[in-house]
This record gives sequence, structure tokens and C-alpha cells, in this order.
Amino acid sequence: MLITGLGVISAAGNNLSETLDSFASGQRNCGPLTLFPSQLPYPVFEVKNLPDNYYLEGRRTLSLAMIAVDQALADARLSDIPKYRIGVCLGTTVASQLNDLQFYMTYREKNSAPMTAADRFLKGNLAEYVSRRIGARGPQLTVVNACSSGTDAIGVALSWLKSDLCDIVIAGGADELNHIPYCGFSSLGIVNPGLCAPFDRDRKGLNLGEGAGIMIIEKQSVAKIRGVTSDLFLAGFGASGDAYHLTAPSPEGIGLKASLRSALAEAGIQPGEIAFINAHGTGTLDNDLVEGNVLADIFGQAVKMLSTKGYTGHTLGAAGGIEAAFTAAGLRYGWIPASAGFENRDEAIPLSPVGEKTSVSGQYAISTSLAFGGNNAAVLLGLENIK
Repeated sequence: MLITGLGVISAAGNNLSETLDSFASGQRNCGPLTLFPSQLPYPVFEVKNLPDNYYLEGRRTLSLAMIAVDQALADARLSDIPKYRIGVCLGTTVASQLNDLQFYMTYREKNSAPMTAADRFLKGNLAEYVSRRIGARGPQLTVVNACSSGTDAIGVALSWLKSDLCDIVIAGGADELNHIPYCGFSSLGIVNPGLCAPFDRDRKGLNLGEGAGIMIIEKQSVAKIRGVTSDLFLAGFGASGDAYHLTAPSPEGIGLKASLRSALAEAGIQPGEIAFINAHGTGTLDNDLVEGNVLADIFGQAVKMLSTKGYTGHTLGAAGGIEAAFTAAGLRYGWIPASAGFENRDEAIPLSPVGEKTSVSGQYAISTSLAFGGNNAAVLLGLENIK
């Protein structure tokens, strides 16, 4: 299935071009939290200066999603929306539906409260909102599966197209910085008081971020009718639950191994054909240890690998969509950035991420996601030379 459009917004850039500039220069736009009050001191990767025409009060996730969707639609040259069966499948965790703290506080204090928050909640389903906004007439699904949600959504999109449920799918993920996960991750003791350092020996935890990453995925026959082509395609997907722990991955990486092997099998390729891996790489002790060992086991210690969370923070349900878009860009442009934050090799992890801007060549790359609840997912992208 062809990937004809990409859209992305995060702290690394308000579009793909700005993001690649940040990657090339090693710029990390992390700083103090400004979006809401908190006594916690942890730095975050905020998206700055949302355009006024995208602003939706109390529904920041929808704003971020629509910015990336519009970018992807423009990139795909897709404007005649009603002409095709266009599905919308998006992953999230917050989805503008945790912005009701003021409602509860007011209700507790006064025994009544304005219903504005409830109205926002009912209108906050991510896929439904995007579908309504653009006038799509295909299936709609919002995936809420912790930090693998964006990757899972892309996998669902692939299955929809293969099953002929639609002609084109808008897929990916979006999430905003929110008070509840900010406090929740802090209570777990896995937030870095400084800048995150994925796979580094001295890593101390993650930084939270926000953003959206969107792909337009379509059948080749439909793209031909539309008069568009692409050098990128979606080749495979795998998902598995290891059911080991509510918040920790299986020490043996059982679920991640199964997901990677499923994606490779669906694509019909061998591990040696992978040009690089965009790892989940949160910068937490357990995630990086398990993931690094699994990747070394399947792909070997020489495989090129990185985490882009050093530029975006952990964007939760958006991460899979954002990182899939970054993976597609790496294949297309033939380079990946330095894995920001990595300085010292961890001897317990058999392979290390790239430490500088690195050329890559090959037809395939993988993006991985590890999530709470034992969820694991991998999406496999391909590059085809068009003559």
C-alpha cells in the first residue's frame, strides 16, 4: 500500500521540513512546562505557536491532529474527499478528553458546574472529529492502546485496505501534553529531571512531549486513478501483548519479538534487509534494556538504530504516528539524525544508537512501539525507486 502523504508536528518542528532541520542541527526544543500550572519541575517538549485557525479551546489534541492531517492531505494532493471511501484511524491516549479537571473541582465545591467540559468530551473522539471535519465517508476508529496507539492505528489502516473496506486511510496518532499523564508518569518515577538520553548508560527516564504524525495510505490502483505516485509504501505490521506487567515490558521482550517477526513475515523479508530501526527508545531503564537486547537478537549488533524521542519527547499515543513519519523520511532522504542524548554505551545493551547524522541505504526500515499493559507493535515501511 502506497504512502502518498506525510504530516507531522511536534516540538522538533511544525512540519516535516522544520523537523528535518532540527534533526540535522541536533536542536532539542525542551524546556519548562507552560501549558498548565504544576508544581512538578520536569521539562517537556511543547509545541509552540499553534496557528489561530486551528485553535480549539480545551481540545488541543484535535488541533494538533488537524494540522498534521491537513499537511498530509496537501502532500498527497488529496482534495476530492467525497469521491473516495476514506477511512480515518488514529491513535491517542489523551484525545482532549482529560481536560475536565475544572469541571470536577467546580462540581465538588458548588455541587453544580457548567456542562462545557462534558460537551467537549462528547465531541472529542479523535477519528470522528477528523472525519467530520474533512467530510470522509469511510470507517472511523480511535485506537487507545497506551503508547503503541499510533502504530496500532497504522496497522489497522493496512488491514482495512487489504480487506477492501476503503480506498484510502488517514492514519497515525495525536496527543497533547496534559496534567494527568504529567503527574502520572512522575508518580511512576520514570521522568527525567533533565534531558532524556535513550539507550545511554546513565539514562534517568523520559521527557513527555506532544504532537501528531499522520500518513495518507492508499491502494496503488486508487493512486493511479488520482494521478499520483509515491516512492514510499507500507509493507508490514505486527502487534502482540506479552501480558507480563501493567507498566513494565517482559524482560525477555516476548511481545516485541513476536511483533517484529509478524511485521517481517507480512512484508516477506528477512531481518538483514532492514536499513535502520527507529526504536521506541524512551530513555527509561527497563524499556531501553529490553528493546535494545531484542533488536540485537533479531537484527544483529551492526544494525543502524536510533530513537527520535530526544527531539520530541515521549508523545504517548502520537509517538507511533510521528515516528513512522520520521522513519519514512529517513528512507526517502537517505539519512537519520544522531540519537539525541546518547553519549555512553550501556554494556548491558549489545548495540548502540547512531551518535551522529548517518547515511542509510536500503529498501526497508522499522518503527517500534512498546506500551503499558504489555502492548507491543512494529510497522515496516518500504522505499521503491520510481523511474
